[in-house]
Amino acid sequence: MRAACLAVTLCVAGATVGMGEARAGILIEVDKTTQRMTVTRDGRTLYDWPVSTGMAGYNTPRGTFSPSRMAADYRSREWDDAPMPHAIFFTGRGHAIHGSGHTGRLGTPASHGCVRLAPGKAATLFALVKAEGMGNTRVVIGGDETALAGRASPRREARARRDRLEQDGFAQDGLAAEAPVVRVRRGRSVDPWGDAGWQPVGAAYPPAYGTGYYTVVPGY
Repeated sequence: MRAACLAVTLCVAGATVGMGEARAGILIEVDKTTQRMTVTRDGRTLYDWPVSTGMAGYNTPRGTFSPSRMAADYRSREWDDAPMPHAIFFTGRGHAIHGSGHTGRLGTPASHGCVRLAPGKAATLFALVKAEGMGNTRVVIGGDETALAGRASPRREARARRDRLEQDGFAQDGLAAEAPVVRVRRGRSVDPWGDAGWQPVGAAYPPAYGTGYYTVVPGY
């Protein structure tokens, strides 16, 4: 009798462990507000990567999805045969997580609705999902990319900073700057030839309080 009870207990325990293993898997979370992807396995964070979700007019759907198919080498028939390496499709309308060569735009909404990753990171995710199985993988997409509308991109911020430095006449961090303007005290004239009593034939000498440069008359 005891042996029978022990056998039943072991069977129940084994079934419980099996159910736990079935529930454990990969969770891919995409935040459209921060343009980041977090990948966890069994509750432990494995990766945190920048992504690009849909730009204005090309929404990336929010919700919870399960991968439906995977393709290591795929090209978009809708967008001029554009490469979509290591694609993990999660909707019936063709939305996928895939690699993209537009790495400079990661961290900003830039896709036609898919979730873009750097090529190497897309390959890593593809291998992980393939090993764990699509049935043990969930894709959760939330957030709102329109919250980024008023935020300047890092490149734009760097360009604006460089322009400000050039306008101020200072060079910082190796950026080129315009030479500062040298102002002459009123009451003095600047002689471009180094001798106030000499000027070349045919040249019109500027007045003492003129513009500070000379002009050459026609024919000189």
